[in-house]
Amino acid sequence: MTSIDHANLARLDLNLLVAFDALLTERSVTRAAARIGLGQSAMSHNLARLRTLFGDELLTRGADGMRPTPRALALADPVRVTLSQIQAAVLQREAFDPSTADRVFKIGLADSIEVAVIPGLVARLRQVAPGVGLRLRSINRISILEELDAGTLDLGIGVFNQGQIHHKRRPLYTDSFICLFNPTQLNVSPPISLEDYLRVPHVLTSLAEDTHGAVDEALAKRKLKRVIALTTPGFLAVPFVVRRAPVITTMPSKLARYFAEAFGLTTSPAPIELPTFTISLLWHASFDQDPGHLWLRQTVSGLAAEVGLDL
Repeated sequence: MTSIDHANLARLDLNLLVAFDALLTERSVTRAAARIGLGQSAMSHNLARLRTLFGDELLTRGADGMRPTPRALALADPVRVTLSQIQAAVLQREAFDPSTADRVFKIGLADSIEVAVIPGLVARLRQVAPGVGLRLRSINRISILEELDAGTLDLGIGVFNQGQIHHKRRPLYTDSFICLFNPTQLNVSPPISLEDYLRVPHVLTSLAEDTHGAVDEALAKRKLKRVIALTTPGFLAVPFVVRRAPVITTMPSKLARYFAEAFGLTTSPAPIELPTFTISLLWHASFDQDPGHLWLRQTVSGLAAEVGLDL
């Protein structure tokens, strides 16, 4: 265990770390002061003390407001995690009681995950935590890290292959890709052949501007190519298109089976080998010991386990 340098730490005012976290979160002396209930002059004084303490400007003025220096960015997450741990250990927050809690959680996720996860979660909240609300926002894999670090999101749900040590992850379930189509429109039946798969126009769901997804990567390995009739950034309009037009789409299996049942469509295994992927929870380490956040993570994980990883 690392020994504590009591003599030097005794000279550090913990309030300065609180001010530092507020300044890095708000990127404004005025807003940081309001955030923790100080006057603007007092916060300016704290910033001056912080610059002396760390031997760095920490925040500099730019055309778009105050910008953190590289040193400030390197300190931001260790300071926030430390403050969170101190808060949990010293303030001893009361246990989270879902039946009486009045709290809103902000969750970032793609619409494909929203369809798979949120209906069951909302149903559970109405049963056991009627005062708990959810605010959902569509995210991508890069912005989610920034929003978790800034505190604008409490939790992410999706496919996450990146992150730093302070980004905590918990796997929920593994999924794969299958095809969805209207057999009366295409005059084909499952399992769809590779010949038909390449002949029929496809609907591709992608946040990127190009028309290249996991299917196209798999086809390229075999020097094959499909026809893309439509690209769209979200999944929710896809079953309406597939029901009306002679097209096919390849999507996460849980979502495809849900759409097939709801819209009278048909699913089929893809005629090429496609990768599986894992849906996970992602959060900032500063929420590790937050009783309410811990309860939410356990609730979502429990729902996944209850239904055999088939939300």
